Amino acid sequence: MTKRFYPAVLERGPRGSFAIWFPDFSDCVAGATTQEDALAKAEFALAKAVDALAEADRPLPQPTAFEDISLPKGCRPIAYFAVSVEPPNPSERVNIYLPRNLILQADKKAQDLGMSRSSFFGLAISSLIGLSFKEKTSLALPRSKIQAGEKSSPVKRRRE
Repeated sequence: MTKRFYPAVLERGPRGSFAIWFPDFSDCVAGATTQEDALAKAEFALAKAVDALAEADRPLPQPTAFEDISLPKGCRPIAYFAVSVEPPNPSERVNIYLPRNLILQADKKAQDLGMSRSSFFGLAISSLIGLSFKEKTSLALPRSKIQAGEKSSPVKRRRE
């Protein structure tokens, strides 16, 4: 999916604070004591809101035009601006066959990291795709315990 630009409203809050809200995402707000911190938090808040819609399999709203933004009573706007967000790729279910002991090890590691099995496999695959060709080919060894005349021994890789 291509990047989308959603309008945001920067307003002054109580005691010199700053708040940012998005007309297209009613529960998406960010606040901070400086404009810079509020902007950084707004980008993160928008990304989380977009992810929540994607996970719920709901479509993203069309961005509201700046001239169509209606301000709530008491709003003290400082500026309107747009925040870009790139929606996540939709997930797709796949069926794969793996050795049971590998699945158990993956589940244990995922639990240690506080992740689901799917998230862990996604992380593992993403990290391997970034490896150089030489590193990838060393991982493509057969799973059998006896390789090219060697006695049974697991292949160990050093972490760098």
